Amino acid sequence: LADFYAGRPGAALQTQLFFLLNRHRQQVTLRQANLFAQTTISDYLFDRDKIFAFLNLDDNELFIYQRLYDLLAHDVPAPDLVIYLQAPSDVLLQRMPEKATETETGETGPRPEPAYVRELNEAYQHFFFHYSSTPLLVVETSQVDLATSDAAVDDLMRQIRTMNKGTRY
Repeated sequence: LADFYAGRPGAALQTQLFFLLNRHRQQVTLRQANLFAQTTISDYLFDRDKIFAFLNLDDNELFIYQRLYDLLAHDVPAPDLVIYLQAPSDVLLQRMPEKATETETGETGPRPEPAYVRELNEAYQHFFFHYSSTPLLVVETSQVDLATSDAAVDDLMRQIRTMNKGTRY
């Protein structure tokens, strides 16, 4: 990620492919484990990987990415429910640490630029506004702190248990 944030040529495609392949491996592993597990929770949706690709790759890189994505996506099981925790860009920026952040690979990188966070947030909103592959629960979190509010967590659990089809806000 450090090379990506530094703008090194080719780093966007390299980073995108790394995360795509890593998440594909995780999802295929989850699919095999599902024979023995009742519930699996993931903090990402395989489909949303394309959001980053469309934001960060040029047309030639995007063509390569899309071909690989199309091959891999067939192996990934569809979730039973997707929960989109939504917040305005200003709230997201306030919640981000001022210093380096650690990624899922253990790397640390700089805090993303505010303009990039805003663009990414708009892309997420667009993606989930059009998302219809599985049931979707959209939770606006700017006024809710799930880490400290038992009532908010209880309400979220109630919403999850009663979720059927479509989208609920």
